[in-house]
Amino acid sequence: MLSRRTFLRSSSAAVAALGLPAFNGRITPEHIARASRLRRNLTPDELAQDESYWAMIRQAFTVSPTIINLNNGGVSPQPKHVQEMQYKYIQWSNEAPTYYMWRTLDMGREPLRQRLAQLAGCSPEELAICRNATEALDICINGIDLKAGDEVVLSRQDYPNMINMWKQRELREGIRLIWVNLELPSEDEGYLVRSYADAVSDRTRVVHVTHLINWNGQILPVRAIADAVRAKNPKVQVICDSAHAFAQIQFRIPDLGCDYWGTSLHKWLCAPFGTGLLWVKRERIASLWPLMANPEPRSDDIRKFEAQGTRSFPAEQAIGYALDFHQAIGSERKEARLRYLKDYWCRKAKDLAGVRLHTSLQPKYACALAGVSIAGIKPAELDAFLFNKYKIHAVAIDWENIHCVRITPHVYTQLSELDKLILALRDAAQNGVGTEK
Repeated sequence: MLSRRTFLRSSSAAVAALGLPAFNGRITPEHIARASRLRRNLTPDELAQDESYWAMIRQAFTVSPTIINLNNGGVSPQPKHVQEMQYKYIQWSNEAPTYYMWRTLDMGREPLRQRLAQLAGCSPEELAICRNATEALDICINGIDLKAGDEVVLSRQDYPNMINMWKQRELREGIRLIWVNLELPSEDEGYLVRSYADAVSDRTRVVHVTHLINWNGQILPVRAIADAVRAKNPKVQVICDSAHAFAQIQFRIPDLGCDYWGTSLHKWLCAPFGTGLLWVKRERIASLWPLMANPEPRSDDIRKFEAQGTRSFPAEQAIGYALDFHQAIGSERKEARLRYLKDYWCRKAKDLAGVRLHTSLQPKYACALAGVSIAGIKPAELDAFLFNKYKIHAVAIDWENIHCVRITPHVYTQLSELDKLILALRDAAQNGVGTEK
């Protein structure tokens, strides 16, 4: 085994080859930005295959030395620099909490809002910083005025937290939930759009759409769906759940054609756990009730949705460092790498006997997330086999019409780890999963 000194020397040589300053055990956004500039002549697809560049990105994370984490879709890890800055703010806040949190760190919220708006392609006056996609979307689901008999269109493949909130309104207020049940994966945009449009009636008031379905990575044509449902009923308001789409695939929120939108920043932006974002179309802000009341619930100020009481100022302010990291790579380059990793293992897996993919290989319909199954093996059994024998952490999916193991690499994932996944899938397909420990 390499000694620590030998490892550092070899690592320093590798970093030097990237045109970076001497390696000191830390990779910051400045290192990444410089390496990115040195590769400015490469297309995103070309950079996606530059393993030396992505090996440097890996050094920015605290990657487990024993577990291959291929469940980044649940919660993404934070780069070391983001962790360190959040911890710094935690220590600072504890010196005099009410002073440093309320009078100092809180002053960073407006500059942060502006930076997030720039990435999201919208006005900062339409963005509220919250704790996760559930909170953002619950504000929308609870805040729209509805009465008994009003109809809401949603799908069986939406996220459970959102489904349960709609069911609660149905139980309490007598609204009607109209269900779309999608057969996925699909590369038929017409089918996907018709599934929602056909469910709309004169009594429909809301259509709830998941941008990138967490169960198998299916990307839905949100704008086409929004246009189609409004063409059938102009009174329809559209809620978009982009929990998995933001910072994974490129888009501008206004281009989606929705009225309300929410995401988690602790997923693909790699921000601190418990950070999220709400967008409300400017003309809808005044009529949307806040989830936690403030003195002016009918205000047209987006900040009325941020009345959370005491919150984690360190986590919130460390979002800015996650933005630095994301932008140092670049949205287009990051998306290209994520899709390249998914395609890398999927193209090898699809040729294995008994193996089935549950996700499209067309860029329009998928990016990083993908599902896989093996004939005769239950998802939970395959998931356990991958971890027990190969220490590959994934997640079993048994949901409406979707039964697979979801595999989700991230920018720090190495091709050698995906090769091990293929080895494990081949082993399971040929020899079964048994009871390996």
